[in-house]
Amino acid sequence: MPRLFTALQLPADIAAEIAQFRGGLPGARWIEPSDYHITLRFIGDIGLQLAREINSELSHIDHAGISIQINGLDSFGGKSPRAIFAGVKPSAALSTLQEANERAVRRAGVSPETRKFQPHVTIARLRNIAPAAVADYFYARSTVQSWRFEAEEFALLSARESTGGGPYRVEAVYPLRALPALRPAISQ
Repeated sequence: MPRLFTALQLPADIAAEIAQFRGGLPGARWIEPSDYHITLRFIGDIGLQLAREINSELSHIDHAGISIQINGLDSFGGKSPRAIFAGVKPSAALSTLQEANERAVRRAGVSPETRKFQPHVTIARLRNIAPAAVADYFYARSTVQSWRFEAEEFALLSARESTGGGPYRVEAVYPLRALPALRPAISQ
């Protein structure tokens, strides 16, 4: 029974740059750069037949490639921090692709997602780490830059059953349409 999710994978060069922010926070479980991704839709532990139906529905998504901008580090969990992530700038195109993934998964028979979509790249998981230590981690990295890439595909990935986590395995890849080339304006 696979644990599935759909995601945009990061180019290796950008993943390597983000990986430079690993370390410096004792007790954090750092994600491997090869597993960095932007989750579009978490599906969960499902049977193989449902996985086949999801794959079929996802293969019908017709969406143009999108520009992705990653900038800044933050954490989830407030007073009980549970993850450090690189933020992804929301965009209409990214939201439209995420909504198409949601519709496809629901057509296959999966219950609707109840959590609000907040695009991000998780770089560490935290457990029992003091908020002050996380604040110190961010303070020491206050000059985080931003990265941009063109997403030309999204993927159906599987994680370890029941527990989740990487290494993730690519089960299927779905190409996005090429962005139209800009034509120069015609002057009269």
